[in-house]
Amino acid sequence: MIASATGLILRTRPLTETSVIVNWLTPEFGRISTVAKGARRPRSPFAGKLDLFYEADFSYTRSRRSELHTLREVGLRETRSGLRRELGYLQQASYAAALIEQTTETETPVPEIFELGRAFLNHLPKQLPQPRSIYAFELKLLNLLGLKPDLSGSRLGGGTQEIIRVLLEKDWPDLAPLKPAAAEAKELRQFLHGFLIFHLGKILKGRSAAISV
Repeated sequence: MIASATGLILRTRPLTETSVIVNWLTPEFGRISTVAKGARRPRSPFAGKLDLFYEADFSYTRSRRSELHTLREVGLRETRSGLRRELGYLQQASYAAALIEQTTETETPVPEIFELGRAFLNHLPKQLPQPRSIYAFELKLLNLLGLKPDLSGSRLGGGTQEIIRVLLEKDWPDLAPLKPAAAEAKELRQFLHGFLIFHLGKILKGRSAAISV
């Protein structure tokens, strides 16, 4: 069966000397994996279309035996070249993609998470890399997963609690004026570190680099 979707590329990796596995996040089908046969050949129709954080319309043939489907055609929508101007952008985008993979199941559509990922990638190159972008992404994703922090019984200071509310509720452009004091930034960082471990079981390796920009 042939299916069509719009997706963000979360990850790519070689499969053979000529083929590549592409992991997508889509609103229609959730996370799916496709094999782009011949994509590593110089004259492949996929040349220049399969890179991290690209957004595209694509079609694929669904496999009846596995969760690895066959990619057929790709029509680029957005390459997000701005992310490649600064290492910090790539570190933050890569961590966000890994966190989505950690917290979602394959082929389980959650359109809100797709929209969150898209909005985050669009937001990143509009300002210098900031730790608050990662904190906001983590909190917004946790909220969509039903893991919103309950601040009513928290020992966090009032200023830190207000920062968390702003990060959760405000749109990306409205976060630019947010400048936590050093003590609040430290308390927020420690709180989210423990919260993620408690609910997700581990901290991904890329988080330290993503919040150290």
